[in-house]
Amino acid sequence: MITRQRLAAGICALLATLTAGVAFPAGAVADETDSTASPKVELVLDVSGSMSAKDIDGGSRMAAAKQAFNEVLDATPEEVQLGIRTLGANYHGNDRKTGCKDTAQLYPVGTLNRTEAKTAVATLQPTGWTPIGPALLKAADDLDGGDGTRRIVLISDGEDTCQPLDPCEVAREIAAKGIGLTIDTLGLVPDAKTRDQLSCIADATGGTYTSVQHKEELSDRVGQLVDRAADPVVTPVATEGTAQCSSAPTLKSGLYTDREEFGKQRFYRVDVNPGQELRASVSVGADREVNPDYGVLLRAVTVHGREIVRGEGTGNGRTDVISTGLRYPKAESDDDNAPAETVCLQVTNSFSAAAGVKTTPGLPLELTVDVVDGPSKASDVASFGLGRGWWLLAALVLTGFVAGLLWGWLSRWRLAVWRTN
Repeated sequence: MITRQRLAAGICALLATLTAGVAFPAGAVADETDSTASPKVELVLDVSGSMSAKDIDGGSRMAAAKQAFNEVLDATPEEVQLGIRTLGANYHGNDRKTGCKDTAQLYPVGTLNRTEAKTAVATLQPTGWTPIGPALLKAADDLDGGDGTRRIVLISDGEDTCQPLDPCEVAREIAAKGIGLTIDTLGLVPDAKTRDQLSCIADATGGTYTSVQHKEELSDRVGQLVDRAADPVVTPVATEGTAQCSSAPTLKSGLYTDREEFGKQRFYRVDVNPGQELRASVSVGADREVNPDYGVLLRAVTVHGREIVRGEGTGNGRTDVISTGLRYPKAESDDDNAPAETVCLQVTNSFSAAAGVKTTPGLPLELTVDVVDGPSKASDVASFGLGRGWWLLAALVLTGFVAGLLWGWLSRWRLAVWRTN
C-alpha cells in the first residue's frame, strides 16, 4: 500500500513538473512588427438616388450614412490619414456614359480636419448612378504611394449600374498590382445580388463584407474598420515569380505577394548560408469560383532540380485559402568561407476555374520566407535537448522525488499511529 502511495505521489510530481515545462518553455520569444508609415483609409460612399429610401430605423439610408460618418470622424485615430470619395453624387441626368463617370473625392486623403470633413459630408444629397467600379479605381489611385496600411471602406445600397466594367474584376485587378490594399464592403440592403457583388469585391482583396440594417450597426462597423487600419501590420512586398528557377527573383526574409495562374508553377530563389535554416510557407486564395478538390505544393529544390524537402496542402472546396510550409536546415561547414546555397522554392497549384469564370489575373499568392540561425548541435544543447532551463526542470524533478518520499513516510507514520490506537 505504502509503495503504491509513493509511486502515485512520484508520478503526480513528475506530471506537474512536465506540465510546468510545457506551459513555460525556456527562451520563448514573440516577434513584434511595428509599422512607422501612416495608415491610409478612404471611405467610399454610394450617393445614388436609391440612398433616399427611408428604410433604416425610420430614416433615409443617406441620413444613416451621414450619422455614421460624423461619429467615425470624431473617433478616427490621430495617426490615420483619412479621405472620403463619393459615387453618384453630382450627375442628375439620364445619360449612362456621363453617369458612369460620376465619382469625386469629397475630402482628400491626409491629416484629418474633422470640421471640414463633416461640413463636406453634410452637403451630400442622393442623386445619380452607381459607378462602383470606376470609384474603386479612383480610390486606389487616391491611396497610392507609401508603405503603411491602405484600406478602402465601401458603403453601398445596390449593384453597380455601369456594367460591363465589373467591380469584382476591378477589385481583382487592384489586388493583382500587389500594393497591399484591402477593400471592405458594407451593404445597406439585404438583397442577394448586392450581397454577392459586394462579397466578391471584398474577397478579391482579403477584405470583409458586412450587411447592416441599422444606424448603430453602420457606425460601429465603419469605426471598427478605420481603427483596424491603425493596427501595426507587416506590409507584403509585391514580387513576380518565374516559370524557371534560373530566372527567378532572389528573396530575403519577409512577406511577399504574387499572382499564379490556374494549374501553373512559380519559382523563387533564396540564399541559405551554412548553419542557417530556411522556413517558408505559402497560401493561395480562391478569389473566385473554383472547382472542388484542389491542392498546393511547395518544394525546396536545388538549382539542378533535385528535391530537398516539400510541403503539401489539399482542399475540397470548403475553404477559400489553402496553405502549406516547409523547413530546410543547412548543415554547418568547417570552412568559414563556404558559400551560401541557392535554394529554389517552387509553388504549384492544382486549382481549376469553374465554367464561365475568368482565369486572369491569376490567383492571389502569399509567400513567407524566413532565414534564421539553424538549430544548435546536440552537444551544445543542455541535457539532451531540454533547453537552457534544464536546471530548473532537474530541480523540479528532484523536488517531486523528495515530496514523494515525504508523502510515503507521512503515510507510513499515520498508519502506525492508527494501528497503535
